[in-house]
Parts: sequence; structure tokens; C-alpha cells
Amino acid sequence: MAKRLKVDNDFTPCPVASGDELFPNGIFEFNITKMLEYIQKKPNGIAIEEVAVSDFFDGFSSINESHMDSVKISQPVIVAEISPGQYNLIDGNHRMEKARRAGLKSILAYRLNVKQHINFLTSKKAYVAYIEYWNSKLE
Repeated sequence: MAKRLKVDNDFTPCPVASGDELFPNGIFEFNITKMLEYIQKKPNGIAIEEVAVSDFFDGFSSINESHMDSVKISQPVIVAEISPGQYNLIDGNHRMEKARRAGLKSILAYRLNVKQHINFLTSKKAYVAYIEYWNSKLE
């Protein structure tokens, strides 16, 4: 069972450098570049598993068709626990779409729980709002 989160007043937003890949989800913006760097530094700390392609949205509006040929579906996507027990695809839309088109049933993914991905929010305002959002899903 998911637990309530508490605001850490010492929370420092994840810095954003020029060229960093970001995943905006409303007010919540995650730094994917820094998340991937963290995953690479701690390969045993993040679960990697197969996820069902059919579990993720198949109507991406921003698929760049000219990019699809160069996409390598062997690289894991990232799914993050955005609300208790609910994992969303936050990195790898093109890989997921290519897997879908190839008829694959599953694809490798890094599965990050809330404690693992919350530190990659890029603003304090988003962090506080995220905790409020998360806790509201427990009520």
C-alpha cells in the first residue's frame, strides 16, 4: 500500500542544463537526462523489467516519423509511478511506438517508484504540487 508523502523543506529542484531532455506533464517537469545519468551510475538500484506494450497509450501526437528508423528498441524506456500504483511512460515514446508497430508484446523498461523519480522534478513549486497530488490519490 502506498504511503503519504511529506514535503521536505530542504528539497532542491533538479538542475536543468542546456540540452537536457525534459518530460513536462502539466506543472510537473522531470529532467530525463539527469534521471538517465542516475540510472547509469546505480545500475542495481533501479528495477529493469519487461512491460506490456499494450499497457501504454498508443496515440502519441508528437511522433517524429523521420526519426523512427534510427530508434533502437533495445534501449529500455522509463516508466515512473506518477500516482500510487500507476506507472506512466515518461521516456521512450518513439521506442514504445516502434515496438508497437513491430508487433512486440513487451519492451524493457526502467521502473522508477515515486521515491526514485521525485528528485528529478525541476522546480520546488512542482515538487510541492506533486506531493499534494500524490496524497490526494490516497484519500
